[in-house]
Amino acid sequence: MIETRRILLDGFPVEVLRQGEQLIAPDGRSVAIEDAIHLPPAEPTKIIAVHLNYDSRTQEFLTKLPAAPTYFHKPITALNSHQGAVVRPEGCKWLNYEGEIVIVIGKTCRNISPAEAGDYIAGYTVGNDYGLHDFRDTDAGSMLRVKGSDTLAPVGPGLVRDWDFRNKYIRTYVNGVLKQDDNTDNMEWDMHYLVADIARTITLVPGDMLFSGTPANSRPVQPGDVVEVEVEGLGRLTNHIVVGPTPIRTDVGAQPTESEEVISTAMGGDWEFRGIRTPSKDLYPSTIEEKNDQSKRGYE
Repeated sequence: MIETRRILLDGFPVEVLRQGEQLIAPDGRSVAIEDAIHLPPAEPTKIIAVHLNYDSRTQEFLTKLPAAPTYFHKPITALNSHQGAVVRPEGCKWLNYEGEIVIVIGKTCRNISPAEAGDYIAGYTVGNDYGLHDFRDTDAGSMLRVKGSDTLAPVGPGLVRDWDFRNKYIRTYVNGVLKQDDNTDNMEWDMHYLVADIARTITLVPGDMLFSGTPANSRPVQPGDVVEVEVEGLGRLTNHIVVGPTPIRTDVGAQPTESEEVISTAMGGDWEFRGIRTPSKDLYPSTIEEKNDQSKRGYE
C-alpha cells in the first residue's frame, strides 16, 4: 500500500509520500510526521455521506434499513484536516462524533457497475462525520446544518492506495477511551456499491469524497475533548473540540433546540424509553412500533 498526504511546506500545499515516520516531498525535502501541518488529503468538489449502513447502528436505533442506501450532502466548506479544531458554535451543546471510512475518487466516474467501481477509487482515508444535532428539528430532511456546518468534516491523515476495505476494524476514541468499535464486514453496502449507486446520476470527479457510514455509539463531545478515529491500515485521525468564537445569531433562522428527537438522537436513539419513532420515520420504520402493532393483533 502507498500512503500520500497533503501538508503545508514553506507555506504551500504539497503532496508528500509517507516513508515510516517521515513525509518526503517530490524535491526530496523531508518532514517528520509529528511536525507536519496537515491538510485534507484530497480536494473534493463535493462530499457525500450515507445515512445508516452498519448493522450495529441500525440495531441501536431499533430500526431497519430501506431497500437501498440514502444520502446527504456536506458542503466543501465543512472540510477539515488531521489535527484540526472542530467548532461547536456557542449556543449549541449536542455535537456528536461519527467515525467513518472515506472513499476518495480517482478519476471521473459515471454510470458504472459495482464491479467496475474499484478502478475509479484513488484510495481511502479516515473521516469523522460530526453532527450538530441542535439543528435536527429544522434540518432533519436535508441535514444541511446538522452535518454541513463549518469544520464538521475532518478527513485524514493520509490517502492510502490499494487498501482492501474488507474485514477491517474501525474504532473511535474520546480522550483515549474507546467509544466505537466495529468491523467493515458489518456494513450493509460496501464501498464499491456506494460509488456505483451515487454515480448512476451524479458525476464523480477526482478528489470527491464519500463518507461510508458510522457504527453504533455516536455520542456528544465537549470543548476540550480529543477525538480519534482509527481504521486498520488507514491510520488515526485526530481532532479536538473548541467553542465557536461567536454565538448563533438570533435575528435570523431557526434556533438550536433540545426536543425529544434531538436528545434521543444525540444520546443514541433510546426510542423505547422516550416512546417516539425514529428520525426519517418514512425511510426507517421503527421496529418498536411494529412490535406494538403485532401485539395488538395478538401475534405476541
